[in-house]
Amino acid sequence: MAAHRKSAHRKPKQRLFTGPAARTAATLALAGAATATTATGAGAAHAEPRPTPAQVKTKVDRLYHDAEVATEKYNGAKEKATATAKALDALRDEAARRTERLNTSRHDLGSLATAQYRTGGLDPAVQLALSSDPDQYLQRAAFLDRAGDRRATVLNGIRRQLTEVARVRARAEEEIGTLTARQADLKRHKARITGKLADARRLLDTLTDAQRADYERAADARHGGGTSHADRAFPRGSAVAPNARAAQAVGFAYGAIGKPYVWGATGPSSFDCSGLTQAAWRAAGVSLPRTTYTQINAGQRVSRSELAPGDLVFFYSGISHVGLYIGGGRMIHAPRPGAPVRIAPLDEMPFAGATRVA
Repeated sequence: MAAHRKSAHRKPKQRLFTGPAARTAATLALAGAATATTATGAGAAHAEPRPTPAQVKTKVDRLYHDAEVATEKYNGAKEKATATAKALDALRDEAARRTERLNTSRHDLGSLATAQYRTGGLDPAVQLALSSDPDQYLQRAAFLDRAGDRRATVLNGIRRQLTEVARVRARAEEEIGTLTARQADLKRHKARITGKLADARRLLDTLTDAQRADYERAADARHGGGTSHADRAFPRGSAVAPNARAAQAVGFAYGAIGKPYVWGATGPSSFDCSGLTQAAWRAAGVSLPRTTYTQINAGQRVSRSELAPGDLVFFYSGISHVGLYIGGGRMIHAPRPGAPVRIAPLDEMPFAGATRVA
């Protein structure tokens, strides 16, 4: 009985294919292997080739440029959002003041109504007939007439105040809608900037340390050769500014050399390109708009041959970069992330125009 149970649980032997069945199995196996090999080869063929160091550098430069374009749009949206927020605060303050005056007028009207109710229970002719002192009554009646005129004036004032409060509140609602839209613009431009910079970092991470060092050296060469080299090659004061304000702006820019580029920054510890020029001229007592594409219209246009220290110099067809001219074909500017404020030649980027502020 035990032997029977043991045999019942024993695994059956696997039988190997023989004859035609074996040939069929072998054919299927070879076909499957060939299919797997083909699929693997197809996957490898469709794999994206690794970019060369030169391609990485080109793409990174493009991403940095695109990020700067987005930065200037962000700066413009932020400037508008800030102005809208201030306007909204002013409207809310005005609405509160007008509402307080309206409530005071309503209180005055209530006091008048109460006084007239207490004295106005009888017809005026009856009151005159029953009065023991007609002269006193007539004086009181004249006072009530004046009070009636005053009530009419108060009522008209309340109507006007209600209209003004409603107008101010409607404008505030419009500003709220505008502010919401501009905050959405800010968020969109910020996402574009951070996305471009993240893409640039990922591409740079594909380079070896030596290749990345080569890229940084090449970028330094394009942007003026680095701060220390620029200082040695073009000493401060080698060109004279046309007036005191321009000299102050140039002096501020020299003082900012070496400070980091940070998108959206206007100083004092970091700058983006238009933030640097705005801060430089603010130090000279001149208020510039925030963005490159508005700064170019902030003064008198001058040709490249007419440039003088303190002039704003602009680059690219979209007016997406700006620097402060210091003479000798050079400028001080905030180039890009990872490249601090420095002196650079005008020829490093496509020149788009120049403006003389003062």
